[in-house]
Parts: sequence; C-alpha cells; structure tokens
Amino acid sequence: MSDLERITAHRSELDAFAEELAKRLQEVEAEREELGIAERVLRRLVEQDRADTEAAEAAALVKAQVAGRAVLLTPHRGETDDEAALPADYHRIPAIVPAAGGPVQVRTVGEELGLEAGVRGKLEPLRANKEVAR
Repeated sequence: MSDLERITAHRSELDAFAEELAKRLQEVEAEREELGIAERVLRRLVEQDRADTEAAEAAALVKAQVAGRAVLLTPHRGETDDEAALPADYHRIPAIVPAAGGPVQVRTVGEELGLEAGVRGKLEPLRANKEVAR
C-alpha cells in the first residue's frame, strides 16, 4: 500500500469519525435542551408547592378571642373533603349529631365535647321601635 492510499484510507476513517461525532453532538444538544425544559418545569412545581405549603401554614389552627377566651377557628378546608385537615375535636362532631337521632342544639354538642355550654345572658325581644332608639 502506497503512502497515498494510506493517507486516503485514514482520511476516510476520520471523515466517518467526524460524521459520527457530529451526530452524537446533535443528540447531546437535544438532550441538554430537554433537560433545560425539565429543570424549568420542576422549578415551577417546587415554587408552587412552596406557595401551597405557606398558604396551608397560614390557614392552620388560627386562634381568636371569643368572650375573653381563646378558641380555635374552624380552618378553611378548600375544595377537598379531607377531614384529616380538621383538629381532633372537630372529628367528634359528626359522630355526636347522628347519635342524637334528630335536631341537635349547639349547647348539646358543646356539652358532649366537654365545653362549658351554660347560658351567660338572656336575650329579650325588642318590644317596639321606640325602644330600639334608646
């Protein structure tokens, strides 16, 4: 084999290798682009999850003052029917109401929950519009 034939053969090998490398480079660039898109989507999901978590923490167990006593407000449940989101005392209420077998007064439910349910004052109906102005 002459020098010219060896050079031509080696050049053909290098051309084939360059073509293979160019094809591989295109595959790598396409994969890098897909990973960039996946990374952006994942970051958005993480941000959305963080915002949802912060909103849930803000809505969790809020205390308020009622008649000078600290009480827990009923948390907002949103569109889900997940009763696990409610505090433990709230889980007992659905069991108390059907056990009564009919209409139930709030006082009865409070007594069953062990809450002070006594009447502290008496509301009287207004007798006339003149009394309202006083």
